[in-house]
Amino acid sequence: MDIRKIQDAEVTGKKVMLRVGFDVSVENGRAKETFKIKTVKETLDYLVKRNAKVGILTWLGRPGGKKDPKYSLSSIENDVRNILGYKIKLVSDCVGAEVGRIMDELGGGEVALLENVRFYPEEGDVETGRAYEDGFARQLAENFDIFINDAFSQSHRDQASIAGIPKFIPGYAGFLLQREIEKLDKVREEFERPALAIIGGAKIETKLPVIKFFEGKYDHVLVGGKIANEAIDQKIGFSEKVILPVDYAGERMDIGPNTIEKFQGLIKEARTIIWNGPLGKFEDEKYSHGTQAVFEAVANSGAFSLVGGGETLEILEKNNAMEKMSFVSTGGGAMLEYLGGKKLPGIEALLV
Repeated sequence: MDIRKIQDAEVTGKKVMLRVGFDVSVENGRAKETFKIKTVKETLDYLVKRNAKVGILTWLGRPGGKKDPKYSLSSIENDVRNILGYKIKLVSDCVGAEVGRIMDELGGGEVALLENVRFYPEEGDVETGRAYEDGFARQLAENFDIFINDAFSQSHRDQASIAGIPKFIPGYAGFLLQREIEKLDKVREEFERPALAIIGGAKIETKLPVIKFFEGKYDHVLVGGKIANEAIDQKIGFSEKVILPVDYAGERMDIGPNTIEKFQGLIKEARTIIWNGPLGKFEDEKYSHGTQAVFEAVANSGAFSLVGGGETLEILEKNNAMEKMSFVSTGGGAMLEYLGGKKLPGIEALLV
């Protein structure tokens, strides 16, 4: 893929907007998951070492286009500072004169955290069908010289801060976005066999396209979680490559012992594994056994393992097991859409 990269940009002394995907769950004023914040450090370090003035932009939660304090980035600003290791100034807006003033006042190599871009309805919202406004994208861009996208997890959204800004200032891919594309291309096109995909979680309408994609490409697709129940109830037809649960724990809240054993055997034989989504209601200890057993099987498989999705990341963080996977993607929906062959607006905006 021929994409403009941060290595190709002249960032020294420039005002750089760094678009990140800090869409983390927050509890008691702390980020419950820290992985997505850690992953942008390489790009931020690169910019700081070149004395760029950096403004970090992201969204958090779903404030519905309103300035709701519940979704302010003040809830994670201390985590961002501690994890990234910089004195980062929180700005009370993401557009306008205050942003311009603070970016002008920053010294080379200093960093600001801009307020939640989803406070503005003009950002657009795929869920409600509202398109983003070019005028708002221009406002976001006007205080900066260069745009760096390191928000793979949000790059499937056709929104102002993802796809709109590169219309007005030069846009480039950060190191994280480049790695995501490289690793996902590997499991999509250059994988070792036997190849196996594990798809769990909810919303069969979202995950059915990727199940079908891997059904045509991989040796097996293991399906669990709520989507397995939905597939069975809706009598969705699959080939013998797609393995649905043969038994359950509880009221179909978790896969049962026979299914676990079957899944473990196939995972043990695999050389390439993709995993997205839990195999049951894992947040309830009674129904976490299937997901935990699958995690342990993947971790010990010796296969090239690519794992992604918010709930799947929670499982890895709970087990302190990020390093046990070959690659951990920051994307959930973005990962599934990319693997399923869809074009992501955030990536399309950076193509040469």
